Amino acid sequence: MTSRTKRTTALRSTRSRQLAAISVVAIAALGLAACSSSKKTGSGTSATPTSNSSSTASTPSQAAPSGSSSAGGGQLNGGNPVTLTWWHNANTDPGKSAFQKVADDFHAAHPNITIKVQPFQNEDIKTKIPIALQGTPPDIFQQWGGGALAQQIQSGKLADITQYTQSWIGDLGKGAAGWAVDGKQYGVPYDYHVVGFWYRTDLFQKAGISAPPTTLDELIADVGKLKAAGIAPIALGGKDKWPDAFYWENFILKECPQNTIVSSLDAKKLSDPCFVKAGDDLKKLIDSKPFNDGFLSTSAQQGAGSSAGLLANGKAAMELQGDWEMAVIPPLTSDKDVASKMGFFPFPSVDGGQGTPGAALGGGDGFSCSTKAPDACAAFLQYLTSVPVETQLIQANAVTIPSNGNATSAISDPTLKKVLSYLQGVTYNQLYFDQYMTAAIGNAINDAVSNFMAGQGTSQGLADSVAKAASQ
Repeated sequence: MTSRTKRTTALRSTRSRQLAAISVVAIAALGLAACSSSKKTGSGTSATPTSNSSSTASTPSQAAPSGSSSAGGGQLNGGNPVTLTWWHNANTDPGKSAFQKVADDFHAAHPNITIKVQPFQNEDIKTKIPIALQGTPPDIFQQWGGGALAQQIQSGKLADITQYTQSWIGDLGKGAAGWAVDGKQYGVPYDYHVVGFWYRTDLFQKAGISAPPTTLDELIADVGKLKAAGIAPIALGGKDKWPDAFYWENFILKECPQNTIVSSLDAKKLSDPCFVKAGDDLKKLIDSKPFNDGFLSTSAQQGAGSSAGLLANGKAAMELQGDWEMAVIPPLTSDKDVASKMGFFPFPSVDGGQGTPGAALGGGDGFSCSTKAPDACAAFLQYLTSVPVETQLIQANAVTIPSNGNATSAISDPTLKKVLSYLQGVTYNQLYFDQYMTAAIGNAINDAVSNFMAGQGTSQGLADSVAKAASQ
């Protein structure tokens, strides 16, 4: 959205509460009940996962009660037939077929509820949803929470599903608060994410790199080794801009303490010198020329020529992305063993950085409901996030890290298990800036970082982009 965004005092207050819910507890807590011995704290908040016996159904059919009764009793949609349109961003297999099966199975258990599935490419759905909310939105649609959710609520088209979810939303951990505003549930997460570097172990070996880098200087040194071996070091889908922003935001997490990030984002003014230092760090990395040729016009996930495709086909050694990478890359290559060649390492540290130890960048995927048939929509989301269905989605490689912690035992990929372990050790996982802020400010951040990647602008200009966008 490029139009001027008007914010009320109530919404600003809501955003402050959301930060506590999303950036401090959400994702760090996750409700990863399968690892109940793990204990983490963020800003004094206990994030000890707990198991929920109500989420331990062993088969998908057990998660969806027969007939058409709602979780709260009575008939879904009053027992009347209804067709719900479902927009999601899994437009290729395995996700496309896996989500279609979820819709079909739910209909089999609830004959009066039909789910009409409409998958879209990720970049397309991001533009379609705001437009749809100006008219007649889909009945179930992709939702990333944060400031975008708070802004969407103002349309009056999102259903408050609190009464339909309160008996089971706890199964998804404290992270579900990221899809709530003022204590009201307006969405449900089905997976959680953390961002880091994905790399090809075979290409690292070819370049003589024995271990992943842990510092920025080591990363730049490895960039040199990979280039010397004739390998593009880092794939970047700069055309879509949000992958560019991941770099600056991660450097901010290394340079700035949590409280500084929290207060600055809430004030919409990044005036602390640490934000400029983060830009300087990014410039240092850019100057090493680490990215694939033509990265400014390369898409993130569309086709074998995308940044994910370059990694999948061994045309680049690394990519900074979330854990969803393991679901994105298999369809982009004919290499059936690509997963076994992948590794993961956290974003490297910077010398002298004052960032909060254990901080990371992340978020999650979920869905919101329109006001058409909120009880039926909420029942569908309960089914989608149940242990048997999340297990089914993990096994189909449609979900990497489930929101329902009791389903994490289904993760079998060794690298994803390492990512899960890393995520469980995160003390503070900052929601992506473009999702935490309103759409207008988020887009301005992505644009500013994209221009910076292209050699335009300064570190100070990056830091100023937030206040500049907020003033328009």
